[in-house]
Amino acid sequence: MRHPALFALCLGGMAALAGCGRNTDAEVDKVIKDVNVIDESNLSDIMLTVGDPNEAVTYFSNTLQQNPGRADLRRGLAKSLVRANRPQDAAEIWAALVNSGQGTNDDRVSYADALIRANDWATAEAVLTQIPPTHETYERYRLEAMVADSRKDWRKADSFYEIASGLTTKPASVLNNWGFSKLTRGEYGGAEKLFIEALTYDPTLFTAKNNLVLARGAQRKYDMPVVQMNQTERAELLYTLGLAAVKQGDVSVGRALIEESVETHPQHFEAAARALEALK
Repeated sequence: MRHPALFALCLGGMAALAGCGRNTDAEVDKVIKDVNVIDESNLSDIMLTVGDPNEAVTYFSNTLQQNPGRADLRRGLAKSLVRANRPQDAAEIWAALVNSGQGTNDDRVSYADALIRANDWATAEAVLTQIPPTHETYERYRLEAMVADSRKDWRKADSFYEIASGLTTKPASVLNNWGFSKLTRGEYGGAEKLFIEALTYDPTLFTAKNNLVLARGAQRKYDMPVVQMNQTERAELLYTLGLAAVKQGDVSVGRALIEESVETHPQHFEAAARALEALK
């Protein structure tokens, strides 16, 4: 009489164990899936920062084919295409994301950025117009300033550059862009001030140093500005200043500055040497 009861008990135990096994398998699968997501997230971050741009494009393209509904992978692919100097392709990816209903205002800003890089200013302006004014970010206003610049709407450009510079703790780049805008307008004094301000935030920004020298040269200020520079940079800045002097008609001053640049450069300065030979 005890055997049937024992048999039933064993069956019950086996069923319980089987149930536990299924629960354990499900839990293990979930943990593995979570770990894979974490690993994938880390890999995505690496691809977007230190990875080779073309390898990143391949990675995100392949992963997106396996997960076509994931907006984060589309963003990764678009950003990688920008890094790989393929802004037109990036713009197409951003457009698809924005039109899918999954896009955010930040995605629209990135879309406009890719369009500007692809030299499609009209479409970029249209995309920026669709972003509500309440979306106030540094990147948005930086692009708004550039679009206004392209249309030579200096009043709007100045306003947007000022807003953008106030929305970041690292405004050197946008201040340099603002200064270059004033340089192209012929507002050399204002440009000089902006380049100097940019260098207070990032003393290593060579484009701002070079632009500063151009702005000073346009005002016939041929002494070197007091900014941080190494020997190679000094030689290159002397060369830029010399060319600016020649452009102003001050040929003898320009020749002397280019001669000094050749003597200052720690290596052979081919471009300056050719310019000096031409002047002679």
